[in-house]
Amino acid sequence: MRSTRPSFAGSRGRGRFLAAAGLAAALALTGTACDSGDDKAADKPAATGSESSGSESSGSDKIEIPADIADRLKEHGIDVDDWKDGEWKNWDKDKWLTEAQDFVNPVIEGLWKPERMTSAEDPQKTVSTKDAAAGQGVSDPAPAPVTAEREETPYHENAAPVGKVFFDSPEGSMVCSGTVVTDPRNPGRSNLVWTAGHCVHAGGGGGWYRNIAFVPAYNDLGKSEAELGNATQEEIAPYGQFWADWASTSDEWIAGGSESGGAGAPYDYAVLHVKPEAGDKSLEETVGNALDVDFSTPAATNAGTMGAWGYPAAAPFDGLIMHKCVDRPGRLSLSPGLPTMYRIGCTMTGGSSGGGWFRAVDGKTVLVSNTSIGPTDSIWLAGPQLGKGAKAIYDNMSEEYGAK
Repeated sequence: MRSTRPSFAGSRGRGRFLAAAGLAAALALTGTACDSGDDKAADKPAATGSESSGSESSGSDKIEIPADIADRLKEHGIDVDDWKDGEWKNWDKDKWLTEAQDFVNPVIEGLWKPERMTSAEDPQKTVSTKDAAAGQGVSDPAPAPVTAEREETPYHENAAPVGKVFFDSPEGSMVCSGTVVTDPRNPGRSNLVWTAGHCVHAGGGGGWYRNIAFVPAYNDLGKSEAELGNATQEEIAPYGQFWADWASTSDEWIAGGSESGGAGAPYDYAVLHVKPEAGDKSLEETVGNALDVDFSTPAATNAGTMGAWGYPAAAPFDGLIMHKCVDRPGRLSLSPGLPTMYRIGCTMTGGSSGGGWFRAVDGKTVLVSNTSIGPTDSIWLAGPQLGKGAKAIYDNMSEEYGAK
């Protein structure tokens, strides 16, 4: 992983509790599937992507995209028929859809085949030691490394809301992690996924990634690469694939996100609204679980134990196995003028980007952050505090798009 990039910059009512394991109170995220198939928080407004829809014609490779979206693509000089392959071979910045209203992500059935998913790479985004030490005046000492542990299988019984986010970038097919979160305006029927901003948008000077899809409980049985050699779609994606038809990330990430996190790192969060590639059942109904989001921005000293879940893909990991780290957070400051971030010891690498951080509040598991940045030696992870700005993104997604 290069040292000049940001961190690896993811039945209702049951299975939402954190189990204590000895005095360490190690977090254990559980879920039951319905069926297979002091610290200053960010408070700036959110940027929201527009609706994306359409799919391939039956028996044809031609993509059917609503006229308004097709017209917008043409305005950017993009051939609609080339969209399936991302048009990356001929990619140039004039065709990079940058603004919030430019987001487009038509469903392309069958694009994310098992072999394409297993070959997707981590975003190779880390922060240099120099950058990490930039604000040591308000940062706590770096935590001791915490060895990432494999999650128990099957994942749908132990970490039902967690999965992988796949997307195409100019560098090729990439992968992050994500978490199913509740939709307050659609209880029990959420289609919302929490992940990192850098998993959906390249930040300053870039734009929205393409072909963004979420696969909950990816590789549910934790099989090895050899065992997955002839894997079926059901083995890789037990609940199917869910495509993002709307996406929101922070204005700060869009304007200031960079290859080393930059000023956008403390605002490196995103919410996806997804729809199934096939069928009409909501994501929460399909998976059987969704987590509430904690926007209280607890101070690191009062936050208690946090656990980070994800699918690390950079060496020594291969992106196939879900892992977790549990630690008490400290503070990380990249600049005196930016909100502090949470930091925990963890050896997960790229690919765990966007994975949820969880803590216990009144006996219930809630999402409190997501993996954003980490150092080149992969000994810790940092994630943003989710304050007013993050809540605005979440509320807007629920209010404007949740019922669609």
